[in-house]
Amino acid sequence: MKKYNVFISHGWEYDEQYNKVEDWLDEAYSKCLLVWDNYSVPLLDTDLNPRSSIGKKKLQEKINNQIAQASIVLILSGMYTAHPYWIEYEVLKAANYGKYIIGVEPWKQESTPKVVSDYADIMVEWNKSSVTKAMLESLTHNMITSCVTLNS
Repeated sequence: MKKYNVFISHGWEYDEQYNKVEDWLDEAYSKCLLVWDNYSVPLLDTDLNPRSSIGKKKLQEKINNQIAQASIVLILSGMYTAHPYWIEYEVLKAANYGKYIIGVEPWKQESTPKVVSDYADIMVEWNKSSVTKAMLESLTHNMITSCVTLNS
């Protein structure tokens, strides 16, 4: 079974949406549907204070490093309202690295931020089965991309 290295967007702070998606992925793991490692930036790193210029730079470097190692980036679009700078930063960094981006529709909201819908490889609804299915289907996408690259 393929292991997914997953970066979950979180606008540098974890919140209810982040925790819910993490629970969904842990549940899928417990049911042997997928294996995943969390490449999100650790919450309790005190050097990563985005309110200071040094902390902001360190946080950007940490995000860059974590996204570079991820195989999938889950963008929780509902977090955009509270953290537009960080969500956009994560989306653009993931796109720059050529990562497979799964945009998760905002929970209890009507519109998806344009930056998310523009860069996502796929947009899914806010529910466990949609997120899990998109992750499993990303393997097929990555295999097709690899074959195209090898045959070019």
